[in-house]
Amino acid sequence: MSPRRAVGPEGTAQTELTRGWSTSLGTAGISVTLAGILVNGLAYLVPVLAARRLDPADLSALAAALGLVAIVGVPGLGLQLAVAVHHARHGPSDTRRLTAVTAAVCAATLIAATPLLVTALDLPVEMPALLAVTTAAIVLCSRSLGELQGGQRFVRLAIGMALLAAGRYGGVIAGLLLGTGPTGALAVGALTAALTPVVLARLAREPERQSTAPRLTAAQVVAGGGATLAMLVVSYADLLLARQLLSPSDAGAYSVGTVLSKGALWAPQVAAVLALPRLARGDRRSRSVALVVTGACGGVLVLTSALAGGLAFRLAGGPDYDHLGRYAPLFAAVGALYAVTFVLLNDRLAAGARWPAAPLWIGMAGLVAVTAALRPHTVPGLLLAALGTAIGTTAMMAVAARRPARTPVVEPD
Repeated sequence: MSPRRAVGPEGTAQTELTRGWSTSLGTAGISVTLAGILVNGLAYLVPVLAARRLDPADLSALAAALGLVAIVGVPGLGLQLAVAVHHARHGPSDTRRLTAVTAAVCAATLIAATPLLVTALDLPVEMPALLAVTTAAIVLCSRSLGELQGGQRFVRLAIGMALLAAGRYGGVIAGLLLGTGPTGALAVGALTAALTPVVLARLAREPERQSTAPRLTAAQVVAGGGATLAMLVVSYADLLLARQLLSPSDAGAYSVGTVLSKGALWAPQVAAVLALPRLARGDRRSRSVALVVTGACGGVLVLTSALAGGLAFRLAGGPDYDHLGRYAPLFAAVGALYAVTFVLLNDRLAAGARWPAAPLWIGMAGLVAVTAALRPHTVPGLLLAALGTAIGTTAMMAVAARRPARTPVVEPD
């Protein structure tokens, strides 16, 4: 029997600290994961319910309206990223003015575009104003979510995510169930969304103390928004190209396949959420852990798709798409690669890199150029182009991530 090594008080304390940190991180991961499931579930429920409650014209109008909120609300996602990084690096600071300006710009954009939206998308004239209210509320909530994420208060972050999802989608769902039509549903949704910023601000409130942290700048918000926009564009570019290059039936089949891509992209995002504050403070180990977790999750999803591709397509689109099961692992691989890219993108943002999303824009430009030259007219042809783009983009981002941080790391007081 081997002799036991004596453990002193310091070793015991360190062990207890490590065990406590691991337990806290596990609780945070579970909380954020459950919140993400709720957010995606409510977002998915809206179109499913609308398809059963609205006629095709009203359904199309509601889908277009929700798409506008997602597009115009991108600066809110950039604001959350910027606030989280700034808070993790410098501690709490006053970002209320910049948040208000960002929300006002997003809302004003929708209101100013009312004549164009009414004419081009055939929307009711009152709808852009309702969307402006919802978008402004989402942007205002982004500040609170960023503070919670940057402060590593992940359980509260999960609660905030759930509350925002309930405010953003719950009212729309209630309106649809009440039979109010698309405009009425968006009106109820605007009302419930408008109530959430105050609730989230209280959730994110910290004890008052004098802050010496530098102010968050508009350039940091623009960088975060640009990176988020690049990630959305490059991950949806092949779906948009499918409508241009493929026949209607093949484009529909391709859209079903992208459900697998999006699942592989967003399934492991809890790792990126938890790692971001530590990346902002120069913790390289967090990047390694996030990459391993994300890569492992992607590998499992690709392997599962290879073993049960037909089932995956049946679940995503129904029995009519069962014959496309052999392409399931390729669709999953595209999403898994972009999930790794997303972690690396967060790392570049946290490091204060200049043009952090440049590889993504280059990858998207490459995909457009290749498809314009080759004009693929089949699902596998476009899928191979998308997979090649994902591989190239991930490789470029990995090379860029090897560069040292441009800004000095400052620990919060």
